[in-house]
Amino acid sequence: MTILVTGATGTVGRHMVDELLQAGRRVRALTRDPSRADLPAEVEIVAGDLTATDSLLPALDGVTGIHLITFGGADYGPLRNGPEIVESAVKAGVRKVTVLGGWDEGTLEPAVRAGDLDWTFLQPTEFMSNALHWTEAVRAGVVREPFGDATTAMVHEADIAAVAAKALTEDGHAGRTYGLTGPERLTTRDKVRIIGETIGRTIEFVELTEAQAREKMAAEGQPEELIDFLINVFGNVPEEPNIVNSTVEQVTGRPARTFAQWAAEHADAFRA
Repeated sequence: MTILVTGATGTVGRHMVDELLQAGRRVRALTRDPSRADLPAEVEIVAGDLTATDSLLPALDGVTGIHLITFGGADYGPLRNGPEIVESAVKAGVRKVTVLGGWDEGTLEPAVRAGDLDWTFLQPTEFMSNALHWTEAVRAGVVREPFGDATTAMVHEADIAAVAAKALTEDGHAGRTYGLTGPERLTTRDKVRIIGETIGRTIEFVELTEAQAREKMAAEGQPEELIDFLINVFGNVPEEPNIVNSTVEQVTGRPARTFAQWAAEHADAFRA
């Protein structure tokens, strides 16, 4: 059985490659630039772009399972060719598919549901890796962010990958939509504190007003659309996706990783 991982060099995809290799599966990785993939030698790396359906056809040859992301291209926009991707997968003999969902559905999700595939949807809450955008601030000793009391149940990217790998290699997951959380709800202040404790430093947290946050993000070069999105999400954190659940443990057989574990794994990134 060969499993194709799209987004294989990304935050979740890279972990998924490792999970599948550890499970003894043959892994094929799709990437737009194979020369920069930096994946284990056992992985078959193929060039392709999810936005260009024809480029996927060689990658699908002999594949029985596929992990899909819902965006592609240089601008990471929502896929517009979902029905074509699903049709090509079915024709190639793919049986199982996992889909890593985003905030809004595009063309891929409904096409997968309507197609002749055993699908599993993954809907994680905030990625723990989002905290990496604080690396320079933590090194400087001060994190400035709005919404200090915004609370999320952050999930480790490796846990998302582990659930996806189980869905592609075991039976019993078809037709399921898995909301994925970590084991605890943390405020923005909590996250900064935990990172500080991990590296043995006290990191100051300075809460910005919404106006100050917008000004800061604009100065960092963030597009206005993304700024609006971030302000809306963290200013009005959605409740349901952040209710802690045990899905990771139920599917993988082990507890979800904590943010403290994630911080320990990435401590060197935060050290000055």
